[in-house]
Amino acid sequence: MSGTPGRPLSAELSEQLLAVAVDILADEGWGRLNSDRIAARARAGKAGIYRRWPSMSAMARAAVSRFDLVVLPEDAGSLRADLLGLITERWTRPLDREERAVASLVGAARHDEELRAGLDEALVRPLAAAVQTLGERAQQRGEPVRLERLRLLASVLEAFWWQRYRMAEPLTPEQVEFVADEVLLPLLRPVGEIVAA
Repeated sequence: MSGTPGRPLSAELSEQLLAVAVDILADEGWGRLNSDRIAARARAGKAGIYRRWPSMSAMARAAVSRFDLVVLPEDAGSLRADLLGLITERWTRPLDREERAVASLVGAARHDEELRAGLDEALVRPLAAAVQTLGERAQQRGEPVRLERLRLLASVLEAFWWQRYRMAEPLTPEQVEFVADEVLLPLLRPVGEIVAA
């Protein structure tokens, strides 16, 4: 929060303003987020918004960067099971409020550094960290995966994650397994390795 010298900022009001911003993003989209709408819904002054965030982009970043869009699964005993644990729950259910808020920012983030940073904090970095952890677990089990392959997996997973935000319906568990087995796991195999049917 930026803030200015003077009276301390109320944490309760800050949370209320961020919650209103997320509601607007999730239900109406980035194009409808403005200080007038937020102030009216929160019954707060616009000055209180701009004391905290210098722009709507900064406010949106503050809101979405706190989301837990990627949840690291418990160790399921194999790289395949861990990967399915990472993606199945999220990909097989409708978008929740936080995901809808993030989805509303994806297009605008191409031209807005602040929004891009918020999406990076909300999804890109946590996803890369989760993939790294899955790779470390695999290594400990004797399933070594080369670092460049893990990076490729993180990139492809990220692309699928963004695409999911554009889909009208979630995937079925069978579709998620197909993506894992036919697209994601083959990325981790050394070139030329043939898997027995």
